[in-house]
Amino acid sequence: MTDPLLAISPLDGRYREKIQSLESYFSEYALIRYRLLIELEWFIFLCQEVQLEGTRPLTTQELKALRGLSTDFEVMDAKRVKSLEATTNHDVKAVEYYIKEHLKAYPKLELMSEFIHFGCTSEDINNLAYALLLKDFGMKEFMPLLSGLIIELFEMAKRYKATAMLSHTHGQPASPTTVGKELLNVVARLEKQFECLKKVERTGKFNGAVGNFNAHQLAYPKVDWSGVSHRFISYLGLTPNPYTTQIEPHDTLAERFDALARINTILIGHCRDMWTYIAMGYFKQQLKTGEVGSSTMPHKVNPIDFENAEGNFGLANAVLRHLSEKLPISRMQRDLSDSTVLRNIGVGFGYTVLAIKSLMNGLKKVEIDEKRLDENLEGNWEVVTEAIQTMLRKYKIPQAYERLKALSRGKKLTDREIRDFIKQLKIAKDDKKRLLELTPQTYTGLAQKLVESYKLKI
Repeated sequence: MTDPLLAISPLDGRYREKIQSLESYFSEYALIRYRLLIELEWFIFLCQEVQLEGTRPLTTQELKALRGLSTDFEVMDAKRVKSLEATTNHDVKAVEYYIKEHLKAYPKLELMSEFIHFGCTSEDINNLAYALLLKDFGMKEFMPLLSGLIIELFEMAKRYKATAMLSHTHGQPASPTTVGKELLNVVARLEKQFECLKKVERTGKFNGAVGNFNAHQLAYPKVDWSGVSHRFISYLGLTPNPYTTQIEPHDTLAERFDALARINTILIGHCRDMWTYIAMGYFKQQLKTGEVGSSTMPHKVNPIDFENAEGNFGLANAVLRHLSEKLPISRMQRDLSDSTVLRNIGVGFGYTVLAIKSLMNGLKKVEIDEKRLDENLEGNWEVVTEAIQTMLRKYKIPQAYERLKALSRGKKLTDREIRDFIKQLKIAKDDKKRLLELTPQTYTGLAQKLVESYKLKI
């Protein structure tokens, strides 16, 4: 491995340790391994399930030897494939030759070696390899990470469900809320998009050079090749797409990347809000021994985790949106412009994973400053004028809104001024009592109950 200090991409350099697990899915080695898996499983399927003329059922030892080529595949094996590619100038053909090279150790299998890559175009192998690596990455790495973030935010929402906080609309003081309710808003949005992401199909094609089984049908006209293809793709745990050109059109990939970009966009907004709340003093950041916030200002404690997350979510979306816009487009029956683009799927997910980890690290380092929240609420008594004018409307008192506007717009009011105004109102005693007891700290509506009633589905 090249020294990380010499890496061009920060994903492989500065941030390598944080996303190293993604190598198992998005590296060149991983792509070769998944291609190898598809080639081997197709050969096994032809022998065991289709029992195609010219093949035979495989023994237990033969199955073990074949599958061992992919399960025991290591980086040095990938280097052999790359050396074959140096001659073929074709990455998928190199995988075929690598398998045939190994079959020489098994003379009985070698007799059937021409059924390796039988009837396939490279894209039959590639699209299923990408679909499987994304499936494995999603199930083993990404979905647990994202659900962990959602659960972490939900736990914070419950913890601060009753902690009153001044809202801000247009950057100006507005009706109070609770910290927990504002966190729950993010949770609810993320859960909805999480469900959308889970529902996206993982489609695959396996139908030859231009999607019509031309060569298959000519060689074996009595075989139901459409049915064989359907069964093989389903066997891999994917959804068959029978109507394609040479390539699977990538529409479901685009749908997946768009869904992920929406999740990232929600989290960009959350990072910016957390940054602002920290700037306003609503949250305090834990100090870390030895850490420096500025090269010149010793007092600084910066919200670097939220800033890092925001930036990397943005980079992720730039890649993901290009993927979703480009991949569904291919000239006529196939062009190769999608091939180089597909290799950057790991970049989009890499920046997303990096951003989520930064965000979660930031959340662990903050705590509420209840004194600051209370001071902020106490300094903005004018926010309860909404409640007063609404109560006046209940009694059909003319110019209810206008009277409170004249009292409060653009002004700072004290609790005494508010209560003096309430005392002169001609409304029922019980309602007047409720208004007189009202404070910015208690004027939070159903915020707490909304948090308590939310049922997390993850």
